[in-house]
Amino acid sequence: MGTVTTFWSFAVVVGLLTLTPGLDTALILRTAALGRRREAWGVVLGIQTGTLAWGTLSSLGVTALLAASRTAYDAVRLAGAAYLLWMGALMLWNSLRRRHGAVEPDPAEEKPAGPAAGLLSGWRRGALTNVLNPKMGVFYVAVLPQFIPAGAPHLAMGVALTCVHVAEGLIWSSVLVAFAHVLRSWLRRPVAQRVLDRLTGTVVIGFGVKLAIGD
Repeated sequence: MGTVTTFWSFAVVVGLLTLTPGLDTALILRTAALGRRREAWGVVLGIQTGTLAWGTLSSLGVTALLAASRTAYDAVRLAGAAYLLWMGALMLWNSLRRRHGAVEPDPAEEKPAGPAAGLLSGWRRGALTNVLNPKMGVFYVAVLPQFIPAGAPHLAMGVALTCVHVAEGLIWSSVLVAFAHVLRSWLRRPVAQRVLDRLTGTVVIGFGVKLAIGD
């Protein structure tokens, strides 16, 4: 398989993965819909940082430990599940407080004081969500080696392919942020925000439960 064909084939595979609605989509849309555009881009960059980390570690052979060691996989899986359940529960609690007029922010939902703080807050949320999902590591362990031609430098080629995934993620995320920005007037209404918090919180908790239960 030629290098160009390899990149196109990999782009199709991860492109389908990127377009599939999931936890990342829910987090980006919710953050952007609340009017926190800079924080939403922080979430996007955090998610892609996690993707790049998983791809690099897979190219180095480190994440093969997740596939080989049930203990290592379970440790990351349970940590990720706990984080998602905590985050989802806070979103549901936030929707209840909005219903009763108590809109003062809780520690996880507090709007950062400055632009840099908002970007960092979003980045941290996105990165933790991605890094604490061991299925991303297992995906790269299973898929990435199939697209690295024999004789090619494993690390360099693996990182290059991962960058394709990151690029597609950034493009799709820009569409999601723009979509939320267009609907911002409606989505920033109290009723819409309560509904958004409940939907996103339920989705996040669902992913947390699924991750906790395992395959």
